[in-house]
Amino acid sequence: MAKPRKTKSDDPKPANSGAVVRHQKLCLSIDMDLRRIYGYTELEIVVPDIGIVGLHAENLGIESVLVDGEPTEFEYYPQNQNVETEKQWNEVSSPSSAADAVGAAYVAALERELVPNLLVNCCNKMQIETINVENEVQPSSEVKQNVKLVRVNFWVEKAETGIHFENNVVHTDNQIRRARCWFPCINDDNQCCCYDLEFTVAHNLVAVSNGNLLYQVLSKDDPPRKTYVYRLDVPVTAQWISLVVGPFEILPDQHNGLISHMCLPPNLLELRNTVEFFHSAFREYEQYLDAKFPFGSYKQVFLAPEMAISSSTLGASMSIFSSQVLFDEKVIDQTIDTTIKLAFALARQWFGVYITPETPNDEWLLDGLAGFLTDWFIKKFLGNNEARYRRYKANSAVCKADDSGATALSFSASCKDLYGTHSIGIFGKIRSWKSVAILQMLEKQMGPDFFKKILQAIISRAQSSSIRSISTKEFRHFANKIGNLERPFLKEFFPRWVGSHGCPVLRMGFSYNKRKNIVELAVLRECTAKLDSNTSLLNANPDSENRDGDIGWPGVMTIRVYELDGMSDHPDLPLAGERWQLLEIPCHSKLAARRYQKPKKGSRPDGSDDNGDMPTLDVRSSMESPLSWIRADPEMEYLAEIHFNQPVQMWINQLEKDEDVVAQSQAIAALESLPPQPPQLSPSIVNALNNFLSDSKAYWRVRIEAAFALANMASEESDLPGLQPLVKFYKSRRFDENIGLPKPNDFHDFPDYFVLEAIPRAIAMVRAADKTSPREAVEFLLQLLKYNDNSGNLYSDVFWLAALVQSVGELEFGQQSVILLSSLLKRIDRLLQFDRLMPSYNGILTISCIRTLTQIALKLSAFIHLDNVFQLIVPFRDFKTIWQVRIEASRALLDLEFHLRGIDATLLLFIKYIEEELSLRGQVKLGVHAMRLCQISCGSDINNDIKTETLIALLQLFESRIAYNNVFLRHYLFCILQVLAGRTPTLYGVPRDKLRHVGNMETCIEQKNIFAPFVAEIKPPENSVEAPNLSKPPENPVETPNLSHDNVAVPEAFKEVETVSNSHERKTSVVKIRVRQSAATSKAEDADNRTVERSHGHHDDHGAGSSVSVDAPQRNSGEAVSISNQNLEEVNSFHDHGSRVTASIGSAKIASEGDNFGRELQCTADSGIVSVHPQPDDPSSPSIMQENNVDAEAQKFASLQNLSNARHDGGSLGVVDSPFSGKDEKKKKKKDKEKKRKREDHRSHRDDPEYIEKKRLKAEKKKQKEKEIAKLLSEEAKPSSVALPGKKEEPEIRTAMVQVKPSESGGSKVIITKVETRPDPSEGNSAPPKLRIKIKNRTLNNS
Repeated sequence: MAKPRKTKSDDPKPANSGAVVRHQKLCLSIDMDLRRIYGYTELEIVVPDIGIVGLHAENLGIESVLVDGEPTEFEYYPQNQNVETEKQWNEVSSPSSAADAVGAAYVAALERELVPNLLVNCCNKMQIETINVENEVQPSSEVKQNVKLVRVNFWVEKAETGIHFENNVVHTDNQIRRARCWFPCINDDNQCCCYDLEFTVAHNLVAVSNGNLLYQVLSKDDPPRKTYVYRLDVPVTAQWISLVVGPFEILPDQHNGLISHMCLPPNLLELRNTVEFFHSAFREYEQYLDAKFPFGSYKQVFLAPEMAISSSTLGASMSIFSSQVLFDEKVIDQTIDTTIKLAFALARQWFGVYITPETPNDEWLLDGLAGFLTDWFIKKFLGNNEARYRRYKANSAVCKADDSGATALSFSASCKDLYGTHSIGIFGKIRSWKSVAILQMLEKQMGPDFFKKILQAIISRAQSSSIRSISTKEFRHFANKIGNLERPFLKEFFPRWVGSHGCPVLRMGFSYNKRKNIVELAVLRECTAKLDSNTSLLNANPDSENRDGDIGWPGVMTIRVYELDGMSDHPDLPLAGERWQLLEIPCHSKLAARRYQKPKKGSRPDGSDDNGDMPTLDVRSSMESPLSWIRADPEMEYLAEIHFNQPVQMWINQLEKDEDVVAQSQAIAALESLPPQPPQLSPSIVNALNNFLSDSKAYWRVRIEAAFALANMASEESDLPGLQPLVKFYKSRRFDENIGLPKPNDFHDFPDYFVLEAIPRAIAMVRAADKTSPREAVEFLLQLLKYNDNSGNLYSDVFWLAALVQSVGELEFGQQSVILLSSLLKRIDRLLQFDRLMPSYNGILTISCIRTLTQIALKLSAFIHLDNVFQLIVPFRDFKTIWQVRIEASRALLDLEFHLRGIDATLLLFIKYIEEELSLRGQVKLGVHAMRLCQISCGSDINNDIKTETLIALLQLFESRIAYNNVFLRHYLFCILQVLAGRTPTLYGVPRDKLRHVGNMETCIEQKNIFAPFVAEIKPPENSVEAPNLSKPPENPVETPNLSHDNVAVPEAFKEVETVSNSHERKTSVVKIRVRQSAATSKAEDADNRTVERSHGHHDDHGAGSSVSVDAPQRNSGEAVSISNQNLEEVNSFHDHGSRVTASIGSAKIASEGDNFGRELQCTADSGIVSVHPQPDDPSSPSIMQENNVDAEAQKFASLQNLSNARHDGGSLGVVDSPFSGKDEKKKKKKDKEKKRKREDHRSHRDDPEYIEKKRLKAEKKKQKEKEIAKLLSEEAKPSSVALPGKKEEPEIRTAMVQVKPSESGGSKVIITKVETRPDPSEGNSAPPKLRIKIKNRTLNNS
């Protein structure tokens, strides 16, 4: 009997596991003239016991922060700073080292973005109650939540990240973790809340945002301003909050009042034509899911192409598109792509925005469900042929690319270590296609009706019980309970298809046994992925018989046999088990008895069991075999790459008689890949392809494939068997028989239009024996360009002409055809001039001309100076030209530079273009193109040398503000450096151990050391000393090298560490160890008496600089006590991996008797994780904030801020372990003996009921504690957080008396002999503890 499922709790997170936002209000005022954005946000937050709330804020100026209407202290540490990177890349000398360096910098930047950097003190008036956890445990439902209203007044410093000014339009881009760049929030995927949104703009502008528009308010200002008030009642993450402001034309949907379409005035007619279909998609989704649209309204906004970062951007209840997807009633080619794009964005509103993934490992499920819903709409709106053809091509692409862990959908390493970058680039598309394919496999297994019920159950549960997240485990449960799939099948299906990577590769061949009337099918199963460490999830054995990562897949594949008497399915092919399999499939048709005919001379004797492609076999197969053709997996039930070997005549039969578009496409691909055929067989193949091309009932996409297959056909007798059928077919449809010239264009038949549009390019790809284009093909294309006439046509011929021009670029000119080149170029130049006077749709015609001129120049580079072509294309990069034309010109110039001067010069030119390009989307397109050129360069040995200066320039661009503003560009810069090093362009698989040792240590691990106090909230500290100091460090200290865990810093590193750590502008963590001689100079005395400044987020604050200052009394050098490296290593041994603080009492020099004994040893530290644990048994105990305002007298004492919160019952802070204590080993042995004795006592009480009850209660307490910190422990990869702001009250001071005793070896021992607590009566219990460590001197041996 199955175990009952645990219901998902509706309650938010426990209060002490982190801040939870219940509601957020955002009010902004936007000044178009000054290009300024300012306002405030109010967050209703459940404050954790630590009393500190961490928000994300970047690119913002924080004016003030209020908690419940009262001003409070806060700390703001902008993470993205323009830092000096010259020394950072000193070790870069090759593409491999550059790839390591950029990997380290990329991971560091991504980890920094996960950490809040606006820390707000919410515990000014909060009285922390003492809770005895050992004696009483409150149920989680009884925990009183501390709810605060936090208001942040801010302004946007530069509207270049997350939000942008473009002419008279303001818009957001919804990039990954960039919502923080235009309003403070908790920019986390797990934080969902409702929003109230108010935007004040000029009275002639429209503000479009999420949710329902409640009302508009017109002010009495001069000029008047208008405030738009929106409310979003569905909780969403900050990522889905969007804003667009501009002079928009609003087009309400005529069929559905919930839908509104908006665009800029010039695009209104195109918008009206584009969205005519949209209400049907909206209605079909609601009917399929049996639910109303989850948001109260839906808005589509179309912006200029150069404004949007991608063709579509999602927000809650709204989507932002590029106006490039709009089209009028005269454009044909753009219709299908735009329809699918708009339908997919609407599907993402259901699955992705409304229904959210429970963890990053579940994102594949929402992406797949949205794609599945889109495919369902394509089937309903565009037809089953379009849906099946697109799915077949997508599955083929997945099978070719699914060879590494980067495409594993729910494998923890492929999601957790990618930080959201898995959705960028080609791997993002592959993962999306794979997600849809896997869900369609499940639909085939359970049936379409059951699968629809699962989607309806997910939506119904979200609308009824407010559980809007879905996990892979829950979906698997639905597949079992609702889809009726068996548990054993699901237990194998999800780990193999979802949790791993690789697709089956099946190689099949068959033989017909006439005597038994059976088909003997031989199958070899392989896998697209190689076996590596990432398949450990499946416990694969690399030494097993299943090599190449093939450990089998669940399920049985169907073999469909088409015979003379009909068709039959045989689900007999298991996808697991032996790699080699031999199946016997019975045939149901029988041949009539035939007279034996003697074989002709020269032919082989009858070998009916052979499987060859010789003509004798094909004749025999049709006469002495009942088989017409055979297909494997005809319904695409599995995501598999199938290579089937059958005679040519059977492929022809499949093409001519099978009505499935997938079968037809497979037959064309098989016929096209055949080697040159003998004269007896070649005509039959050409005739079959030509007949299919001419069949108007066949699907037009497959007919285009047949045309290209004809162009690639070759035979032993003729090298141009496909040219004449292509020309004849085109002339029969488009030429006037009387005059022999093309007719005026008539595009009323859309399928024929698409097919005829592709024919010129197919003709241009025909090659003669010398690999050049036949003169007939060149003359034919010239004739089409010369006599194109679109007068009287209802539709635009811009795409038609663009296809003609691009077909010219496919030509290979020989000696006979090169004389026609000048005529072709004149025609292209004429089209360019015409398009300049009357710009075509999206500049399509100019783009095709630039592309064609570049291709011709590269092919004839031996006869044409590329510099001249370069100068011809440069004017098209003028910023007055259309954005699409400018980007195409830049890509063409990069191609020319690559072939002329190599990849090194190309990358330098690419960097120049990126710095000049203003549009984010243009930068992304250039980045993709540069990566492609790098891949071409790595595949050849020509001009493949990369200079170190170029690598450093790429790294500097990666670290620049340009890359930070554009996360897609930053990712492609990382991919470029990976490709140059011969690696896969993905963050997956980048070794984490190598990242910690590349380049400057600060760049690699500084993200581990910022925001230390916040770590107590999100992750329980380990055994380390946590002492972040918010005070401003002295300006001119004497620095000592940083000491790491693995080794002791060598003297050569001294100056470098000093130079880097003294940076005043950096607000990331920097390790500083300062030794100040108290009586040496007046400068040192001034440093000692310098007061500590308070930090309120101003730019002169040092932020989270990780520093250690050691004030030791001055003494003679001859009396100094040296400390061995062994002792230093012991000092460092108790710090955890996130801490970089290495200074300790042991590193101080002990003063002589003549020195001032009362001098204290001051140790201040700002570090990632450095805290004393007074009570390790209670990791959930709250932390206490440290005061920032410390007077000069208090500065003398050691200020160790304890954020793990000492025991409330007045217990001591504990004793700091000294590296000089010689009794550590004895104490350890004594503890081991005590534990052993207790274990023996426990054995004797095993049968005691009272003992058993106590043990049960103790286990329950422990289990509850573990639940409270479960989510904290799961974030071990997160970096540490920065130091917290302090309190205004006088801090509690805890003084530890330290005795320094001489050891026998001449060293010293530091022992804390007494710990006192002297709280100020006037302050509350929330004041932070202070440690005062005093050294009492003892007479030292002079020896």
